[in-house]
Amino acid sequence: MGAMHLETLKIFCDVVSWQSFSKAAQVNGVSQSAVSQAIAQLERRLRVQLIDRSSRPLQLTAEGKIFYHGCRELLERFQALERSLRNNSDHLQLPVRVAAIYSVSLRDMSQYVERFRRIDPRANVHIDYLHPDQVYQRVLDGTADLGLVSFPTPGRKLVALPWREEVMVVACAPQHPWAKRREIRIAALQGQPYVHFEKGLVIRRQVDRFLRQHGVSVQVVMEFDNIENIKKAVEAGAGIALLPEPTIRREVQAQTLVAIPLADARLVRPLGIIYRRSPRLSLAAQRFVEVLRQPDDHFTSQPEQPGLPRDASCSQAPSSLVPASISA
Repeated sequence: MGAMHLETLKIFCDVVSWQSFSKAAQVNGVSQSAVSQAIAQLERRLRVQLIDRSSRPLQLTAEGKIFYHGCRELLERFQALERSLRNNSDHLQLPVRVAAIYSVSLRDMSQYVERFRRIDPRANVHIDYLHPDQVYQRVLDGTADLGLVSFPTPGRKLVALPWREEVMVVACAPQHPWAKRREIRIAALQGQPYVHFEKGLVIRRQVDRFLRQHGVSVQVVMEFDNIENIKKAVEAGAGIALLPEPTIRREVQAQTLVAIPLADARLVRPLGIIYRRSPRLSLAAQRFVEVLRQPDDHFTSQPEQPGLPRDASCSQAPSSLVPASISA
């Protein structure tokens, strides 16, 4: 996008903010006629009417509202990037915005963020923990740079990179008859009270397919949309569940859950990193992806040096205005 085009977008946003062509002309140091021509040029380019000129004060059309919010975010992001590059100061470091499913461990993410900070002390990562559908939506609407999901699904607008694989195990309460077993055969799950993921979730479909392939039918007693609630129900003795081993490691150590490997079958939950194909990731987001995908021994056996990923490229920087429920 050329400089004149950015200036035109700023003029449009100023017209909306001031609800006046003359005020927008004044703050931009141009004539009112130039402002009118700029807005008309935008409307011809987009083939929609952005501003209802018949009302006073000026009002946006429905299309104009959509375009205004997008323009405002774009200008804010560009201005923040410009300030950061110009001043190169710590407090202007732009954040990497991450949306993650609930079962991505906060402890694990803290370790990745710490690694990122060792590479760049100015690193700033905001993490939101959300329902899988919300993770995809955040990435698609641009309010998250990266998404961390299970069974990642690429698409026309999304890239999906493999991140890590987690073997799923049978989880049960310490008082369960199986609690002392070192492993268990998949056939033993037949007819067992089972705490499941909600229908509609990808992981539910994958677990159901796995059980069908092995001729196993369980008795679903409860359904939840996240692993934390499933763990609580299993701890309370409601039934068993197939869960990714890393997600119950803390409970196993605390002896509130027992993890039993399957002896004759293997189910793996793949985790992946999703991001939009366009616009390209910011340099900071690209660096964080590289940190996420580095094997653990890379950080213990090699000194970390600042640098760019091999496929680094300039792009819009993430907004610093998006709230995060967890800031790391």
